Amino acid sequence: MPGRTGSRIPGPKRPNARQQAKASRIAAQLHELFPSPDVPLDHASPFTLLVAVMLSAQTTDKKVNEVTPELFKRASDAESMAKMSVTDIKNLIRQIGLAPTKAKNLKRMSQLLLERHGGEVPEDMQALEDLPGVGHKTASVVMVQAFGVPAFPVDTHIHRLAERWGLSNGSTVVRTEQDLKALFPEDDWAFLHLAMIFCGREHCPARGHDPKACPVCSWAG
Repeated sequence: MPGRTGSRIPGPKRPNARQQAKASRIAAQLHELFPSPDVPLDHASPFTLLVAVMLSAQTTDKKVNEVTPELFKRASDAESMAKMSVTDIKNLIRQIGLAPTKAKNLKRMSQLLLERHGGEVPEDMQALEDLPGVGHKTASVVMVQAFGVPAFPVDTHIHRLAERWGLSNGSTVVRTEQDLKALFPEDDWAFLHLAMIFCGREHCPARGHDPKACPVCSWAG
């Protein structure tokens, strides 16, 4: 994978046979539960996906999908977004958290895409992470979902589930990402990233969780 992969920490131990068997069973179960999961953020291009993922920080996907239609009518590419004022962007996304900061980042991100990449979203992890408002998770989502480059973005749902299911020790999201990459085949990362998010929302929530009712926690927790 091109570009950097996040903080440098000692790599995970090689999974043992028991861990690998558990991971394989979980993957098979997720394929049955969510055979064709869609990216939950509405988008029509790598640029609109990048914008939507940037907006989703500390905000629900539902809320992002409520504000992006009007935003994308005004600016569905870097050139159009760069021409908008920060105030206009902020007014269109004011319903979501951290709107003032996100508006500034969207405008500057778009300007840098024009300056550095001809207005196109780069298919490169480091180039993405160098953009304002784009962290490792956001860059990973764009790489795997827009370009099909193997990546395993770890959000709060995946971090929580990996620990509950005994797939990682939950110490950091970087550790969780490394552990999941070691357990699952590369060609399944894109699917599992989405399937684990949906499983976390539907069956394995942060609050009010009943392990016996969760199809995976009931045996793997």
